[in-house]
Amino acid sequence: MADHQESSLTLPSTPASVAEARRYVTGVLVEWGLPDGTETADTVRLIVSELATNAVQHTFGRSPAFTVDVRLDRDERLRIGVTDDHPRWPKRLPAAVQQDNGRGMVIVRFLTAESGGQLTVEPTEAGGKTVWITLPWKLFLP
Repeated sequence: MADHQESSLTLPSTPASVAEARRYVTGVLVEWGLPDGTETADTVRLIVSELATNAVQHTFGRSPAFTVDVRLDRDERLRIGVTDDHPRWPKRLPAAVQQDNGRGMVIVRFLTAESGGQLTVEPTEAGGKTVWITLPWKLFLP
């Protein structure tokens, strides 16, 4: 396997694209030789699901598509980013116990930190943003 690999996919901002984003990332990671069916793989799928859901639900029609990027630096880290064209950055919202939504970024931050990773947000040239999660490569080693 190469020391650095990248893959990306742009999807329409529709609810069906959330599942497609999960399948895409899972497929890329399996293709790169990462084991599926592990707790780490499940964590990555949940993170991707939450980020893609945010790109669909919280862009209010201002981003007709979103892009999922997967980057692997073999010796150091796995980075997964979701880019949309909406200028509003994700916020940590207080979630009432009875509230059905609004916890996505809390979940992503928790899972990323619990895995020893980091969450960052970067602006795009188009005025949107990319939400990146970076996880240590050692999580994926047997």
